[in-house]
Amino acid sequence: MIADESVLRPPVLRPGDPVLLVSPSGPTRPERVARGVELLTGWGLRPVPAPNAYARHGYLAGDDALRAADLNAAFADPEIRGVVCTRGGYGAQRVVDLIDMAAVRRDPKVVAGFSDITALQFALWRGARLAGVHGPGAAWRDDRTPLRSAQSLHAALMTTEPVTVEAVPAEETYPVRVPGRAEGVLLGGNLCLITASIGTPDMPDLTGVVLLVEEVQEPPYKVDRMLTHLRRAGVLDGVAGVAVGQFTECADEWDTTVVDVLTDRLADLGVPVLGGLPIGHGPGQLTVPVGTPAVLDADAGTLTVAPAVR
Repeated sequence: MIADESVLRPPVLRPGDPVLLVSPSGPTRPERVARGVELLTGWGLRPVPAPNAYARHGYLAGDDALRAADLNAAFADPEIRGVVCTRGGYGAQRVVDLIDMAAVRRDPKVVAGFSDITALQFALWRGARLAGVHGPGAAWRDDRTPLRSAQSLHAALMTTEPVTVEAVPAEETYPVRVPGRAEGVLLGGNLCLITASIGTPDMPDLTGVVLLVEEVQEPPYKVDRMLTHLRRAGVLDGVAGVAVGQFTECADEWDTTVVDVLTDRLADLGVPVLGGLPIGHGPGQLTVPVGTPAVLDADAGTLTVAPAVR
């Protein structure tokens, strides 16, 4: 993999580093975050809930001003060395335009999260070319994210080794595959948020990019609609390859499966496609850096990504 010198890679987290737990999207509760705090503390980190981490405003974790304030406080505080989002849900797109990108660039910090946090990762990429981490949030569930998931997040945050994820035959999307090998910066995450970013300043140019897609609780026809939207908008015209993660609980009463849709909408792009990657909302979710160079090897069934941290 060739390093991209324009990418801003934050320092690796070390034992003793304070990390701020923020809720840029949906609300959560202290008892749901307690297990995440236990894990982070066990790694030697010092997790600190943001002032508004447990705020609630309907389906949002507090109003926009509160959620943006927590993010900006994290980016501006020289003591805070990392940002771990508690969960996804909805709301990150409402606050990304309020982020102080100058503070992000002055003192880059690793930001971890997934799902709705895809919008935050896109904004940080647009505003600062900040590499991030697509992985579980601090509202940790051992039933969905067991030891292997914890080890994967730990490696992405606290080591500078490349991350390799292997396609797993047990994953529903495993049959989605187009042979070949692709290299490019890994960008993406939740398919709904990628699609919702079209037409905004945060939608990245995917030319030469390895695109990561995953989804949860969207029936096949809606997955079809989103992928068709990406195709019609020309967003997929220049991608180098597609890494297909978990499409969890994406089924309805029709005979057409989400695997059928993914194959139909991705297989004719003329680029390597690799399904079966345990990245997303499903059991055993693993962590990958985003915004750094990656190699997608559909023949070997692997996605290898350069670290987000230095």
